[in-house]
Order: sequence, then C-alpha cells, then structure tokens
Amino acid sequence: MLYLLPHAVDRAAMRAPDRDAIRYGDAALTYAMLAERSDRLAGLLRSEGVRRGDRVGIHAGKGLAAAVALYGAMKAGAAYVPLDPASPPARQAFIVRDCGIRHVVTEPARASALRLLLAEGVPVECAIGVADTDLGVRTLSWSDVDAHPPAVHDPDLVEMDLAYILYTSGSTGTPKGVMHSHRSALAFARVAADTYGFRGDDRLSNHAPLHFDLSTMDYFSSALAGATTVIIPDAHTRMPASYAALIEKERLTVLYAVPLALTHLLLHGAIDKRDLSSVRWVLFGGEPFPTRHLRALMAALPNAQFSNVYGPTEVNGVTYWIVPPLPDDDTPIPIGSPYANVEVRIVGDDDDAVVEGETGELLVRTPTMMRGYWGRPDLDARAFWKRPVFGHFEDVYHRTGDLVRRRDDGLLEFHGRKDRQVKARGYRIELDEVEVVMGSHDAVESAAAFAVPDEDGSVHIEGAVTLRSGRHLTVEELRAHLAISLPRYAIPERIAILEAMPRGSTGKIDRRELARRARERTLTVERM
Repeated sequence: MLYLLPHAVDRAAMRAPDRDAIRYGDAALTYAMLAERSDRLAGLLRSEGVRRGDRVGIHAGKGLAAAVALYGAMKAGAAYVPLDPASPPARQAFIVRDCGIRHVVTEPARASALRLLLAEGVPVECAIGVADTDLGVRTLSWSDVDAHPPAVHDPDLVEMDLAYILYTSGSTGTPKGVMHSHRSALAFARVAADTYGFRGDDRLSNHAPLHFDLSTMDYFSSALAGATTVIIPDAHTRMPASYAALIEKERLTVLYAVPLALTHLLLHGAIDKRDLSSVRWVLFGGEPFPTRHLRALMAALPNAQFSNVYGPTEVNGVTYWIVPPLPDDDTPIPIGSPYANVEVRIVGDDDDAVVEGETGELLVRTPTMMRGYWGRPDLDARAFWKRPVFGHFEDVYHRTGDLVRRRDDGLLEFHGRKDRQVKARGYRIELDEVEVVMGSHDAVESAAAFAVPDEDGSVHIEGAVTLRSGRHLTVEELRAHLAISLPRYAIPERIAILEAMPRGSTGKIDRRELARRARERTLTVERM
C-alpha cells in the first residue's frame, strides 16, 4: 500500500526499473538506481544515528544528489529540510539551529559553502557527500553511501509523520518552517497527477529549486505516475533560448514554472525556431501571469493545454483553472476552482462568510494542509480557524491571508493580501522581514520596504531609509548588510536614502506614497 512518499519510487522501480526517474544534463538515475541509492543513503543515515522524526538538511544545488538525498532522508524516517546554498550562511544557520539539524547531505561542489555554514557554530555532527576531513565534523563520501548496506524501511513510520519542512520568509525577520507530512504531500501529488493525467511516458520539467514549494509536484506527482523528472540547470533558467533548446532536446511534455520564466521563454527564447510540439501541459503559479503574454504563449504552443495553479506553501495546491481561448483584452485571469477534496470559505474580518460576490479572506480545508509551523505554536494559533461540527469535533481550516472574490461563474479571482506578504518572481517575501533587517543597521533610523509592479506582471522590491543624526551610510554598505541575513531575491532592487519619510496623519510611514514615487521614479535611487 502506498502511504509514504518514497513508496512511489519503489513501486515505479518494480514496474519500470530501467525508466529514467531523474535527469540532469547528460546524467540520469533510473528508478531502480534511485530506489537502491536512496535505500543505501537511508542505511548510512541510520547507522549515523538518524531516527524517526529527526531532521536531515539537504545542502545541495539542483542535480541528482538532491533527489537521492530527499528520498534517502525520508526512508531513514526523517524529514528533509532544504538549505538554499545560495542564501547567506547566517540564514542557513538559523534554519539548522531552529529545527536541530545534526546531519546534512551535500555534494563535493558545495564543500566551500558548507564550510561557511559550519563556521556559524551550528550543531551539525555529520556531513554526507563530501570527503573533506577538515570541516570539523564527521564526513562521509558518496562512495561510502554506495558501499553501505541498504536500509530496511522503518515499520513505525506512518503517513502522519513529517516528510519535509520548507522555510519561508517570516514577518518578524526570521524564517518560519512549514511542516508537511507524507499524507499532506501525497494528497497533493495524487490530485495533481489525476487532474493533469500524468503517465509513465511523461517528462516533467523541474524548474524550481528544492527549497521552493513548486518542486514538490515535480518530484512526487512524477514518481506516482512513474514519469521522468528533468531538472532544469540554473544556467538554462537564466537563458531563455537555452531553456527552449533543452525543452526540444529532452522532449518535455509538462512544464511547471512561475509566469516570469514562461514570459521570458516567450519573449527571449526564440521558440519559433524550436520544435516544442512535445509539450502537452503548461502549468504556472506563484504570481499573476500577464494576460497578453499568456495569450501569446498559448498561440505559440498550440498543442499544449494551460493551467493556472494556486496554493500557498502551507496547503500545497488549492485551486486550478484550465485556461480556455482568451479574449483580446487584458482582463486578469482567475485562479479557478478548488481541486477535488478541497473546501474553501471566503470570510470577512468577523470570520463570517461574505455576501456572494464580495471580496474576503480565503480559508481552506484539505488533506494537503500542513501540520503547522515548526516550533511556533503562536503562529499556528493564528494560521488555523476551527469550526465546531458536533461534540468536540472541529473542522480545521488554514487562513491563507489571500483575498479572493467568487465571480458569477463560480471561479475565484485573486485580489491581493491582507498583510504585507508579496510574491516576486514566484518567491514569497515578507516585506516586514526586509524592513526589520534594513532597520537593524546601526546607522538607520527608519526603514520601509514596498513592492512596485513591473512590466512583466510581477513586482520588484524597493526600499527607503533615513539615517541617524550624524551618521553616513552608502547604498552599497546597506546592501552588504542585507546580504548577511536575506536571500538574494529579497534584497530590494533599489534603495533610496531620504532626508525624511513621507508619513500619514497618524505619523506612520506612508508606504503607498513611497511606492507611488517609485513608480514615477521621483526617488533618487541607485540600481544594483
């Protein structure tokens, strides 16, 4: 019976052992190879003391090692925790300390980055995937993994155990860990595979890095179908023409990416010179897709169906909309209707249902929902809404913080956020976190972060600060300060150093006015 995520790989290995499970560049792992190597990694992790409920960090970039690591960690009974090697070591160290990671799985190319992380004084005891004995912790190579006896799966592991923890931006200045069980992840993997009819001969693109929640469908829905996941190298994601060439070469059938990547593919990928007829589904989510660009991409890929997918990290997938032919206007597209086995409520500030057609906060009840935030019962108390049903039994909903409206045709429209969280290039960013870090510089008196729409239909982050009397600070110095704590995508693209902040009648910083000035480019700014 399939009730844990790795079972999908093992089942595919029995049915189609020689089919590629994961491809990256010219290298590949068949399902038989992925099953065996992840079993051996699980065995090694257990011999090093990993037990049910532990957390194993994955300190690896895109590639085959990351795929083996996530399944090996889960087979050992642990939850995997992706660590973005490109984020500041201090931010990675917070995650390692926050959830008590003692074991990390990495790769030789990340040895230098791992050394910087370990220098932060984290509680890591063992690093698997490097042979560097000068790291100050026990190290084991991938050769040690391949030589280790495979693990026997832990019979005490059940579907409600943790499968992974993804850290997202937090409004208080520190990341927060979203906990997903095998049950919640499999529930979404199943509904996505069923909705889009994934099959064994499909070849799905993996555009998102492991710490980005879009990656979970690429791996888990694909494994359920026994399909092939083709990891898109970072170099290809930055160069749309090479991405188009890769789609053609790999004969990809399913693309899943943020709208910005697909817009760049349309505008700069020279797709009219490529045979992309293999593509049958294009899935996109994470931010709005400009209607004019979506219409043009649909025309350029006439063999493909398109679907807008929506769902915060906390609940995986919530709604989808299979896009019909679009009219010749720029009306924003809806986020659609709930997936099967999903219930939604739209409520006002009093938590009562809004009048049909009015805008309110979206609440979601679904088996794809997270267990909660790691070590943050205070956040859990705010994140869940409970409705008594009978006796002591309650229905539990997740408060998404997203504002939506149900149209007359029943489809949901997205109308922004209740708080100051934004999506930029598909990444979830808490503007309050950016402000906290800007304001932590001892030369800064006040700080503001705000989002400004761009021509691609996304937003970019900008900032403004005032300085303490007698202090001097350059934009470059402030950026260096931000880079210590924030991932690159959260650092404001432009920063203004002002004599005074615009303020409203209550004395609060008027961020809307800052955003208006930024749009009109009346601020004196310096670009990155």
